[in-house]
Amino acid sequence: MKTITTILTATGVVLTAHPVMAQQATTSDIAYVRNGDIYVSKGPAEKRLTTGGGHFRPRWSPDGRRIAYLTGTQLWTMNADGTGAKRLATRPAAGPSWSPDGKWIAFASLSCTGGPGVYRIPATGGSPVVLFPSECRGQDLPAVSPADDRRAGNLADRLRTDDAVAWSPDGTRIAFRGGECDSIYDACLSVGTVATGSEKTVAAYGGGSLQTQGFAVVPSWRGDGARLAWTAYQQGETTADNQPVHLVEYNPATGTKRTIGAALDRELAYLDANRAAITGQYRGGSWVMLIGLADGSRQPFHEGSQPSVRPVR
Repeated sequence: MKTITTILTATGVVLTAHPVMAQQATTSDIAYVRNGDIYVSKGPAEKRLTTGGGHFRPRWSPDGRRIAYLTGTQLWTMNADGTGAKRLATRPAAGPSWSPDGKWIAFASLSCTGGPGVYRIPATGGSPVVLFPSECRGQDLPAVSPADDRRAGNLADRLRTDDAVAWSPDGTRIAFRGGECDSIYDACLSVGTVATGSEKTVAAYGGGSLQTQGFAVVPSWRGDGARLAWTAYQQGETTADNQPVHLVEYNPATGTKRTIGAALDRELAYLDANRAAITGQYRGGSWVMLIGLADGSRQPFHEGSQPSVRPVR
């Protein structure tokens, strides 16, 4: 039986070591969620940054000093060591993402059209401003009621309405679920240009001439902006066309796509051009896995999900 070593530091941060994974390490810290709390690790030891549960979707700031995250449907930030927790807004939010200069945080919330919209808020807190749909810019923010966190049901049901957004490394674009394409398709993923408000559909399901059903959610940019990955699911016209939850990598320059990883892999966060942290299935549960993007190699990292990689500066 493997022994797990637990250490309580003087600051109250809990560190645990898993000898079975001692050989697995990264050069960057990875933040992830287990049982509703946020942990950070780059090897066998891990730091628990939150307690009490209800914390989701951690995202590192570009300088690696802070983490944006959700508590229920509220947007918060904290320091990299778990101190200095601060709620930024009371408006229900989903899936935050930092601007490359660290001044803003984008998140999803109800738009003036009744679907998911993208907002930005100063990273220090303040009033949200609409980015997408562009037709909502300058309008009063629509009233919202406290939202359900929608974490019931099976894996596909939980992911289907995940509104996590991703700000591109050059700051010019944001990838998000929905958009203008909602008027054509049953589900879609868009890349919007921040300066102009224009949108491009990069994945779509149902509606128009499409017979497939499904979704594309939780986008993630590679550090050089040359690739965009997301979590997808498809129900085809026939059983042979069905695709369980899986990962798609997209080349914005050519429009080509490829499936990476294995069935039920999801929530990819790039380590570099060759490796990524994902959520996968291992030992009967959800684990953060390290995968090779070229050779498909897989290594278990820690039990948990929703990985975010700390930028290397």
